[in-house]
Amino acid sequence: MTEVYNYRCHVNAALDQMLDHFSGQNWQKIAERIRLGIEHEIQHQELLLMDVKYNFFINPLKPAYLSQPPIRCPEPPPLAWMEYGGGIVEIGHDGQGFSFDNERPRHKTFLRDFRLGTRLITNAEYLSFIADKKLSTGRTWLSDGWRTVNEQGWQAPLYWIKEEDNWLLTGLAGQHLIDLNEPVAHLSYYEADAFARWSGKRLPTECEWEYAAAKLPIEGSFLDSGRFHPDGARCSGITQLYGDLWEWTQSPYQPYPGFRSLPGALGEYNGKFMCNQMVLRGGSYATAKDHIRASYRNFFPPGSRWVFSGLRLAEDL
Repeated sequence: MTEVYNYRCHVNAALDQMLDHFSGQNWQKIAERIRLGIEHEIQHQELLLMDVKYNFFINPLKPAYLSQPPIRCPEPPPLAWMEYGGGIVEIGHDGQGFSFDNERPRHKTFLRDFRLGTRLITNAEYLSFIADKKLSTGRTWLSDGWRTVNEQGWQAPLYWIKEEDNWLLTGLAGQHLIDLNEPVAHLSYYEADAFARWSGKRLPTECEWEYAAAKLPIEGSFLDSGRFHPDGARCSGITQLYGDLWEWTQSPYQPYPGFRSLPGALGEYNGKFMCNQMVLRGGSYATAKDHIRASYRNFFPPGSRWVFSGLRLAEDL
């Protein structure tokens, strides 16, 4: 650990020295690289919280990051639907402010008419899925998902533990009874997709999600609130698109038309991961509010469950 801290101090000192004695040449390029490094560090801060939560969960002493359990959520409004007309639309970053290279270039795409669920799926709704025994049959699962479920022995979302007739959930504040009104969290893409199929719906595409979210202000439960836990839906209309939980889409993580990786080491950020990953959108309760935007593309392998991830339903009109 000492060696790691010494290395970090060395890097910081070298950067400070460069900025203190900077002559002005190539400042734009240097500033862009510094901003990219800062934004990437913000990503890692969220990943650290994912790792802290997982390591506390498997620790037999059951430590907690927070001393107080989260405030219980109010009963959410009934799941409703928001309709969107399709056609030729533009998605991707508009060039205003910072963006990662995988958000570019902005481009046109075709959307069919569709509708989105007005809120995230809750623990109570996912319990109905479990109780219907659909976790024990392959009919609602993708083939690779069904194989993974059986190999890993999944019976419920990550961090759920069954004790007699009760389900306990482990969060950053320790272990407590699950709140039925909370959005269900720590699902893999396979589990989110299976629930959508069981419901007779599907997951949204990333284009549908961005088209809907781009019309809304960036409001929700973020890292800034200090809650460190997903919050419940509290109003009618479409909600929770930003914050609370990253939302799985049915879109594979692929380059946009015309995408080119940045040269050299900067190209390591995104382009090399464009295989065997699925896109998530919207941010989570561990995402900094000023880090997220409608065009932001997160991505993880479909079997990942330690991500702060949930699901929203969609369907064609």
